[in-house]
Amino acid sequence: MTKILIDVPVYEPGLDRLTALPGVTVEFCNPISDDAVVRPKSLVKDVELLFCAAPPENLDDMTRLKWLQIASSGFEHLIPLGLPGRGIRASNARGVFDIPIAEWCIAMMVNLTRDLPQMFRNQQTAHWDRGERFQTEIRGKTVGFWGYGGLARETARMAKSMGLRVHVLARNGVQPQENVYCVEGTGDPRGKFFTACFSYPLKEAFLSTLDYLVMGLPLNENTRGIVTADDLRTLPSTAILLNPARGPLVEEEALLQALREGWIAGAALDTHYHYPMPPDHPLWSMPNVIMTPHISGSTMSTHFFERVWDLFVQNVERYQAGGPLLNEIALAALGGESV
Repeated sequence: MTKILIDVPVYEPGLDRLTALPGVTVEFCNPISDDAVVRPKSLVKDVELLFCAAPPENLDDMTRLKWLQIASSGFEHLIPLGLPGRGIRASNARGVFDIPIAEWCIAMMVNLTRDLPQMFRNQQTAHWDRGERFQTEIRGKTVGFWGYGGLARETARMAKSMGLRVHVLARNGVQPQENVYCVEGTGDPRGKFFTACFSYPLKEAFLSTLDYLVMGLPLNENTRGIVTADDLRTLPSTAILLNPARGPLVEEEALLQALREGWIAGAALDTHYHYPMPPDHPLWSMPNVIMTPHISGSTMSTHFFERVWDLFVQNVERYQAGGPLLNEIALAALGGESV
């Protein structure tokens, strides 16, 4: 029998599918938070598969663990654990968040292009202003994606249908997605929706074309601060930065200077440099910034639990069949080269 430990909130239809699989036994934890906690050794010692936000602090007690599924796309918290050396595979929740994040991106483009924040401020003071800046369309503009993973591909699909040009900056070009979770009918699994693709040596040409720059990279030692002051200066002064990926992808002081001095027109930020952002941080009060508290992925939505449990059950079926897992994280990305 394969013992599975569930350390995330239960979604009953998904649990019914899981327990109907042959040869599995299921145990549960009471999920406390996204932080690692110590779990009883008697509970974890025989676990082969783990479904969690973060592995327990006493991972050493999980001597039979072979694979873990996390409920987030970001996996930087797994890297220090030495999973490859322990013989543990891991997969993340790519694709689960793509739809709400794409909707957030489109909403932010419209909000900042039409300056809805200022219209709302006008409403609060009963100020009648029909200025031109409140009447701009996004159709015909160019959105660029730095990285073309799931959130970028679903945003690109939506943007393309709304008449925007789609540009991509990708180190190795755009490839079809294989063994990646994707809600049916969404995204760009074949890599067909972009208008132009730029390699890294052409980064300046890519940036100079954009009305919107959407960050779609994971955060790691190679991508931290990847967007520099020079990059922000290369964007047109009318461009808007959207960052639903990870805050530190963009150099903090460079972004503040760019927004203060008008290198770019504005920014929409759902991921941040501090959690929570301190109340005296200057980004709170900038009129050309929309900040949201890391909610674009909508993890409190019923759709989130439906999709992440669907991903996990599909992966258990693949694991039992000896097939490739959806969203498996490369060993090198986990900090190792071999098991």
